[in-house]
Amino acid sequence: MTKNRLDDIIEERSELFTQASDRIWEYAEMRFEEVQSSALLSEILSGEGFAVESGVAGISTAFVASFGSGSPVLAILGEYDALSGLSQKNGVAQQEPVVAGRSGHGCGHNLLGAGALAAAVALKHYMVENKTTGTIRYYGCPGEEGGSGKTFMAREGVFDGVDVAFTWHPLTHNTIFSMSTLANYQVSFKFHGKSSHAGTTPHLGRSALDAVELMNVGVNYLREHVVQEARIHYAVTNTGGSSPNVVQAEAEVLYLMRAPKVDQVRDIYERICKIAKGAAMMTETECEIVFDKACSNYIPNSVLGKLLLENFTAVGVPRPDEQEKRFAQEIYSTLTTNERNNDLQMASDFMGGSGKEIVKTLGKVVLSDVILPCVYSPKLLSGSTDVGDVSWIVPTAQLCVACNVFGTPGHSWQTVAQGATTFAHKGMLAAGKVMARAMADVLENPAIVAEAQIELKEALDGATYVCPIPPGVNPKLSR
Repeated sequence: MTKNRLDDIIEERSELFTQASDRIWEYAEMRFEEVQSSALLSEILSGEGFAVESGVAGISTAFVASFGSGSPVLAILGEYDALSGLSQKNGVAQQEPVVAGRSGHGCGHNLLGAGALAAAVALKHYMVENKTTGTIRYYGCPGEEGGSGKTFMAREGVFDGVDVAFTWHPLTHNTIFSMSTLANYQVSFKFHGKSSHAGTTPHLGRSALDAVELMNVGVNYLREHVVQEARIHYAVTNTGGSSPNVVQAEAEVLYLMRAPKVDQVRDIYERICKIAKGAAMMTETECEIVFDKACSNYIPNSVLGKLLLENFTAVGVPRPDEQEKRFAQEIYSTLTTNERNNDLQMASDFMGGSGKEIVKTLGKVVLSDVILPCVYSPKLLSGSTDVGDVSWIVPTAQLCVACNVFGTPGHSWQTVAQGATTFAHKGMLAAGKVMARAMADVLENPAIVAEAQIELKEALDGATYVCPIPPGVNPKLSR
């Protein structure tokens, strides 16, 4: 039986997978609140013969669905969380929320979770039909957006015993995720002062808001003195109220710190803590430091990546029909030149800075119709992903499939508007086929596991995985 059978299985059940994706798109649940989304995926997997363990790692919306027994143990990672404030009507090429202020799938995790589902279900049926031994595990991973759900799961040993792991992400490019990402820490700094009448007795008050502002100024001066690739972001999450005639007794700022390596992030974090304590001293307030989450840098695995690329070439890229082309053009017209150029730069980065002719060609398209060459280089993607923590434990590869118009920024209303379209469905199903085929290759040739694990061992160069989230820190719901 050829691997084309995997494609057929997915096509036969395509309505099941697209409906699952669209329902998750509608739920648009935030980190660690994905009750309906995780239940839906669990129900489908259970109906397909998987044994589902819910609430793994102490996270109510995390689960593991398993089928088969013995080696190799293949993991496929699914996500299903949304982003705040990105509500947007599907298939509408102008900013028009479904419900103003509500969340939306601005990173395509509805597609990600359902595409991974398609791969797991297809491989299960393929194994049954071929009487193949081995184990498939679908990992339901909540809270990737600002929650690092996989990092919490890794801390609890959920990925132990896995031989290789695969996942994918909807993007504007067709390629293999061949770059490392930045590790990060996310930490709240809560200042506690003393309220007072700002007009008659300001001298009796101690402003927590002043402490937040002083801290932010101090961190701005720090930015010159960290490694060049570092990123330091912040959001003031509590200004202490809306009354200017009150000295604010409570205020809070949330910091996200990124750098290529976890130890570099730790160094930045320790320096920022000193700045926060200094701000508290200057304002005679108290500073409470609350660790929120963290994740490690991603270690790409070329053995598994090249396997994905071979199968992606066999499956082919999604092809739009005329109606899909028209909507794509409408979305494309909402994008700025800078957004399009930024996407060209990303394409170049995926190719290690090479492929100038391909980049020129991409600059003229609305929907990417080529598979970018897979180049492993020292270039860094300046974002972060908790897939990084899995990649330290088990050889891991990620596929990228173009589900969005070229130039579409991540975490934007345009991404949400495209997330439940027929073209996005095509990309999701293609991703499922590619990953299912790659996993079938591993089942048929277990030597791939050994090669991938040797590569990971060499990449670690003697280092071992240490979870960047300290013991006692638990997942927090969205704010």
